[in-house]
This record gives sequence, C-alpha cells and structure tokens, in this order.
Amino acid sequence: MSVKCINPEGISTPESFTHVITAKGSRMVFIAGQVAEDNGELVGPGDMVAQARQVFANIGRCLKAAGARPDQVTKLGIFVANYQRDYLPQIEEGRVSLFGDHKPTDTLVGVAALSHPDFMLEVDVIAVVDEGE
Repeated sequence: MSVKCINPEGISTPESFTHVITAKGSRMVFIAGQVAEDNGELVGPGDMVAQARQVFANIGRCLKAAGARPDQVTKLGIFVANYQRDYLPQIEEGRVSLFGDHKPTDTLVGVAALSHPDFMLEVDVIAVVDEGE
C-alpha cells in the first residue's frame, strides 16, 4: 500500500494533519467511532487527555484486528462534545501516541453531545491496505 501526504502550496501547513492523502491499495478498512471505554467501562471522566489516549488505543486495537497499521490510516473524523480550543493539544497527545509522525487527513467537529453524557471525544477512521500486508 502506498500513501502520499500532500500539503498544497498556498494553503498553510498544519501541525497535526495533512490536507491531502492519496492512497493505493486493495482493501479499505472503516472503523466506527471509538470512544473512551475499556471493556465497556468509561475511562477518564472529565479528562480529555485520558479519553483521547483511550480512544486512540481503541483505534489501534481495531486496526490490528483488521490487519491494518496506523500508517495506513488516511482519514479521521473527530467529534468533540462541548468543543473548546484548549482541547486540541490534549487530543493531539492521544493522536501522537498512536500515529507518531503520520498525519492522516481529518475533520474535527464540535458537537453538543455524544452517545453518553460523559464521552468527550469520538473518532472514526478510514484506512487503505494491500491484501498481502
């Protein structure tokens, strides 16, 4: 599988994501929105850093179960309950713990609430892999 990350000229280069990714592979992996639960138990009530780390750990588990790796992720959908700009570096801690230097494209949306009042963050994922990988 090949992934090419592109930040076009004339558009500011973001620190935490890439504007464009082209991917070539034979299989797409779609991961449903992951929240801060570990075996059904809420992790980090009121703590965005703890929740972000758990969310991205869950994504890592899902990728592994699908035979995919973090560097094959092309797109994230990030949903933040009661969004505050201060949350960005806290979410980034969890993101970097999974992706390191890989910066998938993303869309971050502030929402009024998620499926449980204590969830602060939910992230869904698209990855592209080759069958032989």
